[in-house]
Amino acid sequence: MTRTVDTTQELAAFLRTRRERLDPHDFGLPSRRRARRTPGLRREEVAELAGVSTDYIVRLEQGRGLRPSANVVEALARALRLAPDERAYLFNLTQQRPRNADKPATVAAPPLAGLVADLSPLPAMLMNHRYDILSWNGEMARLLLDFDTLPPTQRNAMWLCLMHPETREVYVDRERVVREGIAHLRAAWAAHPEDQALTDLIAECTTRDEEFARWWAERDIKVNGRGRKVMRHPDVGVLAVDFEVLMPLQDPDQRLVIYRAADDESQAALDRLRAVRSNRPFSKGLS
Repeated sequence: MTRTVDTTQELAAFLRTRRERLDPHDFGLPSRRRARRTPGLRREEVAELAGVSTDYIVRLEQGRGLRPSANVVEALARALRLAPDERAYLFNLTQQRPRNADKPATVAAPPLAGLVADLSPLPAMLMNHRYDILSWNGEMARLLLDFDTLPPTQRNAMWLCLMHPETREVYVDRERVVREGIAHLRAAWAAHPEDQALTDLIAECTTRDEEFARWWAERDIKVNGRGRKVMRHPDVGVLAVDFEVLMPLQDPDQRLVIYRAADDESQAALDRLRAVRSNRPFSKGLS
């Protein structure tokens, strides 16, 4: 298995997929007599839009070891009309953005773990960039899973959603939740090519879950900082929560996730959940 991200080959594949998804009519390009054999723009059209040679695009898409400058990366992002998250991914792949030299967090920073506890009665947890769950309060354990019953190697939100029999059935719109998680992991994978644990997690999920493998190959990139999830809970039924993801300036590799009830019925469900499981631990994951 490859020990780190092969950024050259990933860059080649990413550029090809983004070129092929573009509609020539959106660019006002002149029609050609010869029918297009593949979807999207031709390489020469991307080259013209980016102000580089066609041969340069060919070599990039063939993974021939080029490292574009920051100016060329910016030009490619504009030519391919990349979304902000995709643009950041491209910069990370080409190593044109400073990286955090610190090792990824594997334990919760004590002040953040304390904050997770203080956020009660809102369900809250702390994760790192690869979705490892580092700290959680009692409300989050009651809502999702008693993470304290799991070995640390299984306290990963993506792993649980794919592999844990109970957690697999939690989300009503499971496909959307997993797809969004994959899009986040791909962005994290490019930003942390040295993180072998993340590489191993992706390899395991790809090997063991066919849906993950198929969606991973689509190369969607998205860092989702807020949204809504609808859940099925065995004790209180279906409820909806809005989530917010915050990144502390002092510990940018850690992410604070906070859930709030999306409506009155969901708030009532959370209130019932606290009542029926009031004997649960208040907070876990303190370092």
